[in-house]
Amino acid sequence: MIAVILNFMPLQGDWLTLRPDFVALAIMYWSVNHPHKLGMSVAFGLGLMMDVGNAGILGQHALAYCVVVYLTLVLGRRLRLFNWLQQAPQIGLICIIMQLSMVLIALSSGAQAPEWSYFLSTVAMALFWVPGSFVLTLLQKQKPNPDVL
Repeated sequence: MIAVILNFMPLQGDWLTLRPDFVALAIMYWSVNHPHKLGMSVAFGLGLMMDVGNAGILGQHALAYCVVVYLTLVLGRRLRLFNWLQQAPQIGLICIIMQLSMVLIALSSGAQAPEWSYFLSTVAMALFWVPGSFVLTLLQKQKPNPDVL
């Protein structure tokens, strides 16, 4: 839910261009590290929520997030072999494919092609992968029970 709130935060100018898609990053993290806990249906539902919230083409984010889940499930074993820093370029490639699918959907509905700055958020997503993964892993750590020896 925090990722959805971060995606809906009102930003302007360059900050809006550089903002990573936090929902997509969360979906990628859960698909890579805990593939049994998140599936296509959750990604599709989150995508529909993003489409409604952005008043965009209904199903655009939903399809893009399903592509993200598919790619991370296919590449998941390989991604888990690397540390977070080595995973970042591969996550960037998945993000580019996600954004290209969103552009193709928009173009098929009659929209104009976006400028090159649209893809700057892919770089931000790849750079945010390392601290984001660290924070999500810290949140999952179990605290030691003081009653158990």
